[in-house]
Amino acid sequence: MAWKSVWGKHMINGWKRKRKKKYWKIVIPGIFVCAAVLLTAGFVIGKAGWLNGAGSQETMAEAVRVKTENSLLYSLEEWKGTDTESSEEAEGGIRKRKIGDVKVKGIYVTGPIAGNAAFEDLLALVDETELNAMVIDVKNDEGKITWKMDLECARSIGACTPYIPDIEMFMENIKEHQVYTIARIVCFKDPCLAEGRPELALKKADGTAVTDANGMAWVNPYKEEVWEYLTDVAEKAAEAGFDEIQFDYVRFPIGSDADAAAYGVNMDVNTKQQAVSGFLNYAVQKLHEKDIVVTADVFGTIIGSQTDVERVGQDYRSLGECVDVLSPMVYPSHYGSHVFGLDVPDAEPYKTVLAALEGSKEELEGIPEEDRAIVRPWLQAFTATWVNGHISYEGEEIRQQIQAVYDAGYDEWILWNAVNRYSAEGLLKETGTVQE
Repeated sequence: MAWKSVWGKHMINGWKRKRKKKYWKIVIPGIFVCAAVLLTAGFVIGKAGWLNGAGSQETMAEAVRVKTENSLLYSLEEWKGTDTESSEEAEGGIRKRKIGDVKVKGIYVTGPIAGNAAFEDLLALVDETELNAMVIDVKNDEGKITWKMDLECARSIGACTPYIPDIEMFMENIKEHQVYTIARIVCFKDPCLAEGRPELALKKADGTAVTDANGMAWVNPYKEEVWEYLTDVAEKAAEAGFDEIQFDYVRFPIGSDADAAAYGVNMDVNTKQQAVSGFLNYAVQKLHEKDIVVTADVFGTIIGSQTDVERVGQDYRSLGECVDVLSPMVYPSHYGSHVFGLDVPDAEPYKTVLAALEGSKEELEGIPEEDRAIVRPWLQAFTATWVNGHISYEGEEIRQQIQAVYDAGYDEWILWNAVNRYSAEGLLKETGTVQE
């Protein structure tokens, strides 16, 4: 794939196609833009653009408005031109067609496990219990792609690793077991892309790479080439047969190194929230054109916490209007002492998950159902030994979390265990009884 500007093509084509989201906005920074021409002609010609998040404070009724540094804001109605045909295809049709057909009850699976004999044990677990879905690494935390994907940009940076030797045979096998497949694609945490394309790496002012606590390099969330690469990987995953795309690490890094990052933009104008929402809106538009369902993982702690929103760039309500499914990570171990009034949230799995998801409902309240993402939380299937006062997470603790999901008014969930050690304990058998 040639690395090229996304925005010029994206903007011009925008006038010719119906849009599937009601709230998209485009912020177009540039010094060669004439506001009068934009207002009269109704289209834009420019070097680059900025896709603003769905949760922006400006309303749909606003026309073009000049912001600081000559940034211009477009409403969706202007962007899609005079085509005002109303149909399921034009307005959220993909969610009505696909989302809700399967009430996902899933587990996470790494690429190496997916490609070896241990995977058959996980398939047996799905066959024997209420489980019906798997979230499988397609692009992992190291930026490695799970099979030899036919994607030039991935091959050129050495990203393709054949954990799954034959993706076609793998997908045939998993579909025979009637498993709903979700492709996990790690986004801005990508040491492989950062090394292979250093101009896309997130760097500090002195030019050194920004790394996280594990020494992993990140790429710059503002780079349009990164956005295009991620959506190209997603398209290839869908072509391979995955039912759904799940973007993970769709956020900014945190930590002392991240605080020193030089993003190359004026972040008073182009905020972290705009970058994250902008990428996901871009991905949704591009992938919905091919009937691909788009989901996003987010920190559970962003719910009700403006501080966390500003740190990582994930605005829960904004993203709830953008993607098809939101998966907040409401692991009890990730909440500090006294959150939700609990001394040790990790020791109170039911109360913690229930409180977090009640907060989710409050955050998304008021968004019309047809525009609101389904909420499918990640649940803790591991013991957090590093937490003071932690408890062991066995079948009972997993069942308590699942019950909290239902009691909060939601009906989908996914279990996370980084090394894929799952047990039937706490899960319902196909007959509907809990296994002990």
